[in-house]
Amino acid sequence: LDWWHAERSCEQRFAQLLFEPQDSERGSFSKLLLTHHIRGSVWLNERDSVLHKPKRRRDHIVPVLVFGDKTDTKYVKVLSDFPALPAVTACAHLQWDTRTQEIATIFSYAVPAFINEFQLRGFIDEEGFVRFALIVHGHHSPYLPVFRADGQWHHFCVTWQQENGTWAIYADGKRRASASGLCAVGPSNPQAIYGQGTFIIGQDQDSLGGTFREKESFSGNITDLHIWQKVLSAEQIEKVRSCWVVEQDLVFGWSSNALEVESTVQEVTARFLCPGPVEECRVFEVGSSGFSYTSCLQSLPFICRYRKDAYQQLKKAQLESSHSLLGRMNMLAERTVIPENVFTSDVQDMNLSLALGALDVLTTVLRGAETPVLESSDLLAVLQLLQQVSDLEVQEGEDLEMLEQLSQYYVEVTELILEEQNIETWSSVSQVVRGPMAVVELCDRMASHLAPLLTAGRTKITVQHRNVGLHRVMVKNMWFGYGSLQRCLSGTSGSTVFQDVAASDRGQKYLSTTVGTAVISSALLSDYQEISTSVRYHLQHRVQVPPDWAMLPSSITQPDPEAVLDAGGMWSSAGCSVVTSLLDSTACFCNHTTNFAVLLQVYEMQRTTGEELTLQTLTFIGCGISFCALIVTFILFLVVGVPKSERTTVHKNLIFALAAAEALLIFSELAKNNQVLCFTVTACLHLFFMAAFSWMLVEGLLLWSKVVAVNMSEDRRMKFYYLTGWGLPVVIVGITLAASFNKYVADKHCWLNVQTNVIWAFVGPVLFILAVNTFVLFRVVIVTVSSARRRSKMLTPNSSLENQIGVQIWATAKPVLVLLPVLGLTWVCGVLVHLSIIWAYVFIVLNSLQGLYIFLVYAIYNSEVRNAIQRMKDKKKA
Repeated sequence: LDWWHAERSCEQRFAQLLFEPQDSERGSFSKLLLTHHIRGSVWLNERDSVLHKPKRRRDHIVPVLVFGDKTDTKYVKVLSDFPALPAVTACAHLQWDTRTQEIATIFSYAVPAFINEFQLRGFIDEEGFVRFALIVHGHHSPYLPVFRADGQWHHFCVTWQQENGTWAIYADGKRRASASGLCAVGPSNPQAIYGQGTFIIGQDQDSLGGTFREKESFSGNITDLHIWQKVLSAEQIEKVRSCWVVEQDLVFGWSSNALEVESTVQEVTARFLCPGPVEECRVFEVGSSGFSYTSCLQSLPFICRYRKDAYQQLKKAQLESSHSLLGRMNMLAERTVIPENVFTSDVQDMNLSLALGALDVLTTVLRGAETPVLESSDLLAVLQLLQQVSDLEVQEGEDLEMLEQLSQYYVEVTELILEEQNIETWSSVSQVVRGPMAVVELCDRMASHLAPLLTAGRTKITVQHRNVGLHRVMVKNMWFGYGSLQRCLSGTSGSTVFQDVAASDRGQKYLSTTVGTAVISSALLSDYQEISTSVRYHLQHRVQVPPDWAMLPSSITQPDPEAVLDAGGMWSSAGCSVVTSLLDSTACFCNHTTNFAVLLQVYEMQRTTGEELTLQTLTFIGCGISFCALIVTFILFLVVGVPKSERTTVHKNLIFALAAAEALLIFSELAKNNQVLCFTVTACLHLFFMAAFSWMLVEGLLLWSKVVAVNMSEDRRMKFYYLTGWGLPVVIVGITLAASFNKYVADKHCWLNVQTNVIWAFVGPVLFILAVNTFVLFRVVIVTVSSARRRSKMLTPNSSLENQIGVQIWATAKPVLVLLPVLGLTWVCGVLVHLSIIWAYVFIVLNSLQGLYIFLVYAIYNSEVRNAIQRMKDKKKA
């Protein structure tokens, strides 16, 4: 097959054309091919990005001028009025007669003032190349080789512009020659090519419109001549070479009605196969183990390459298949619509009638009420058929009603294979076809066939079946309802669909991604070709968006060359940005057209290595100081003989629990490499930190009972306090271990798993305790300030306003400073940690030094402790 049909054949078998072997493998690979009697050249898969796009070689029905032998009579005159041309481009396809080496004139343009005003001539040199020369204002460029004289069709373009007389000659899409100075210098500036002249194809004019000579006439075939009054770019020339017309500044377009054909020149209508994007394609030379290039139109052997895992999955699907769907289809159609073996069966070329019949039968079978879940082989067979239909080449004059009906069947089949019942089937072929985004790509190809349906009276086409639809105007749109695609995406491998969408951002670690909206596709058409342009789209969310999720405007990109070509690609946010983001919708801007969706991403806070090291160092130092301070405070309470009371008992329990928790926290990093030890440390950390907070709650309750209200005896209160301080943590930890034993510990630290609901077994009670203690502190401050105000009025009734304000400020600040550490309110800063690294530093410093604060407030500046120490000194002196 030629290169394009070879590539398509491999794609339809869920494979790829052979890639270039590594240098070390060339020899052995060449021997392997020889043992299978494969010799000469075999096609290679091009790595050039141009050839990764779908290949479309158009059948172009055009009038062809056949000039036989060289004579002085055969000519064709262009019936067009030419304006003055300060710049010009002339392009055509031609076949050169290889029987003669004499100079031949492809075309000549003459005006009354200058016979050789604009002319293109050529001849075959001794090395077998056709050489061209351009003549402008009688100035002659050198003859330069442009293509081989091989009797094949070749495309050429010549360009010239008035400024500096710059000219160029292109052949088969490549620039073969260029220079400047090809101009006649007038009194002040170079002159443009004069208008109102006579344009003759196939002869050199020695007088205006006549006096031809046999030896300078053209011999061969020519078609598709177009002339523009501007210099076309290389991209436009490539477009013209592939039989697309650039309408802007077109002076003459190829048409039989615009030609005066001399009677002996034969004019035939031919189906011309337009060249592809690149004329020469890469091949592997089996005998020499080397590489070379040859015409992409040449028929050569080819090898389809499978990845090992994809091949094994295909084989498994074939072996396990019951062929029930294929059997019903082929029986209903009374012919083989879909072959049973994807490896050995030939892929048939489709025409419109065959495709319509095949999809008609397929939709009937899939719609049937008795249709079970699709088997893996059935899904692959349906995708193979859809790919064949999407590669269909719609010819001019085709029945447009059949084409529209075909698109209806195509969309319906797409919806049916995306049903929720087939989720597991998509997963089972994830290595062969990586996800249902392959269907989006196939629908995009199919939508391109609908262009002939557009007319002046019908400017848009809409084809829809439930959640899948195509819409085509000058802009091609597609949409895939959230349900139809999201169900299948969630059941397939997310690594391919969402690859590279969520590289870790500074301060965040990517956890997961989901498609949060419908998937849409958009493309702008010009002359039935897709061109890229910017687009703004607005999509409604189909899932609830939590506050820690990020909206990511995304477009689908082409898959990696090593991946399956219909793998569906990968999501990328390149070239897209969020314009507005609301809870129920997102508006985005992208600088290109393709498939679009809004992805929702959830992140976990992650910091740089330097920040992590700083926080770990502060934690270690702060916890070390705090632990030592707590131990000293605890010993003082035990040794110096502080009088027993509810308050000292609660203080001692709080200090013990907090000291144990901080000691475990200091050494938790040493245990993370031992799974059992890490689990034990995590459970103990959970227990002692929970106990510390429970005793902080008890501190708040005790304060409430002393300051605000007294409604329970001391003995009963202490039993309740012990039950709350130690009983509640044991219950919480026990229930958590029983409910989430396998998800209890985080992956990289000896602490609760923050990626599951386990973390709420700590965060939930802590938030409740902080809320209660905040309310207690608020009430205590109010009572304290009121008491201070009354005492101030009684003791110093004539004091100034400034003194009264100072007393009230101190009355407010004193309980806050004294009670903050024991009530645990410094932990409120933990809520703000995700906002900035600064809050993380504040949180670490305040809470790792909580023990030191308790030591200063409840030991050094505690009157009871100081009095007990003084009594010890006095007793020692006595």
